[in-house]
Amino acid sequence: MPPSTSSSTHALVADALVAWFREHGRDYPWRRTRDPYAILVSEIMLQQTQITTVLDRGYYARWLARFPDFATLAAAEEEVVLQAWEGLGYYRRARSLHRLAKVVLEEHGGSFPRDHAAILALPGIGPYTAGAVASFAFGQSTPIVDGNVARVLSRLQNDATPVDTTRGGKALWRNAAALVEATDDPRALNSALMELGQTHCTPTKPACSLCPLQSRCRAVDPEALPVKEKRQVITAVTERVVFVRSDAGILLEQETGSRRTGLWKLPALPPAHAAEPPPVLMCMQYGITRYKVTLWVHEGTENLAEWPDTHRTIAFHALDSTPMPAPYRRALRDLLKHQEFTLEA
Repeated sequence: MPPSTSSSTHALVADALVAWFREHGRDYPWRRTRDPYAILVSEIMLQQTQITTVLDRGYYARWLARFPDFATLAAAEEEVVLQAWEGLGYYRRARSLHRLAKVVLEEHGGSFPRDHAAILALPGIGPYTAGAVASFAFGQSTPIVDGNVARVLSRLQNDATPVDTTRGGKALWRNAAALVEATDDPRALNSALMELGQTHCTPTKPACSLCPLQSRCRAVDPEALPVKEKRQVITAVTERVVFVRSDAGILLEQETGSRRTGLWKLPALPPAHAAEPPPVLMCMQYGITRYKVTLWVHEGTENLAEWPDTHRTIAFHALDSTPMPAPYRRALRDLLKHQEFTLEA
């Protein structure tokens, strides 16, 4: 909402959102708790990952069962943390959460800080996550802006200012702050904004007739909003790796210097064999951020190259507990199944 919008209008919009959420809000496990750790885990997992993936595939429940609090997570080895995160992707999130747990123990005595500035100072925490934990766990009047909230607010005021610009971002945060400060239930208000974007104010075919803000929404062409100045371009990438199996196990390469540092994968095809690569065993595609990757797996042997220290033969029984990016886990499972070996699902 523009700066000229009155506080009474903010209050009316906030009241409508809270009333709608109290009647229609969906039941999620992180909404049944005020534990900042459990709420933080949900927020980190839901960054760039759908709710159905986090819940229906059991990631959230398994994580809390394995790492129920900051102390347990802080004490875990990074490899164990990465293995528990496997399948969610964007492993930088798991590392940040791991580091954050250590900071909470070392600098805050094991208790998550309530001060907004102190929350923002924690590893991997940005304005959205800080506002979410502060409002959901502590009931503080802190605003949140994610993709769903940006869409709702842009349409509400028919605002075509690109949301990925400095001006657009500042306007969104200002409007979100005005709304959350106009209610005595910040937890419900912020939940309502996100849920409305998830269920009614969707990117395409929004259910405007069912929206609790229909009478106050100024959007003329809802599907044209929000506007983004930068459009993401998908880049095609070809990746070639080798499958080297021996009686001792499978040769894997530990990744370094990338977002998947510390994880294990099938070794990259040595450059010396790029011109005439070995026979292909399988080919698959997967997506990651703005890349569409075509993964070619070639037949390999132990003497294919002089493998560096980043490569190691992992015993068959240890493969399940070895942290590995999901695409490589799928490829390795298919390869071993074809060769009469199995990995547990």
